[in-house]
Amino acid sequence: MKRWFALSAIGADRPGIVADLAGLIYECDCNLEDSSMTILGSEFAVLLLLTGEGDAVEQRLSAACKRLEWEKRLTVFFRPLDSAPLSYGARHQATRYELQAVGVDQAGIVAKVARCLADRRINICDMRTHARPEPGSGTVIYTMHITMDAPQGTDETVLRRDLDRIASELNIDVTVMRESCEVSRQS
Repeated sequence: MKRWFALSAIGADRPGIVADLAGLIYECDCNLEDSSMTILGSEFAVLLLLTGEGDAVEQRLSAACKRLEWEKRLTVFFRPLDSAPLSYGARHQATRYELQAVGVDQAGIVAKVARCLADRRINICDMRTHARPEPGSGTVIYTMHITMDAPQGTDETVLRRDLDRIASELNIDVTVMRESCEVSRQS
């Protein structure tokens, strides 16, 4: 019987972390189904979705993760999932959006936008943020990209109004795109 697992790992960035994790998965007779990896500061972080079969697969993964932590100085966590993850379309009837927020770096950008989305039961599927100094002035500009799923019946006018209010309050630009159509923009 196929079993599903989520695995996360973090450690000082260096060449070979992906090879170490892929080797662990292979050695445990598992299959890498999905992944997300990134470098945050000087740390490499990874989230993996994997499958394996047999009664001993969880014990093999546990032992291998402990060995990898010891040998490669990674912090590794894994857990079995109750069932196979559902695909985007099967999870719920939702509309996929892309949101971008850009402005002078300040406290509250992520917190206020994320709360606005959560209050509308909009699920954040992926989020990337960057703070970079602007050439010339050195002013730190914060950029946030969010991929999100909005449930059927989400009122785009209300979403626009609320995101425009946040954009105005923080003096940032917020753009939301739905299926190649611009929904909201505030300068």
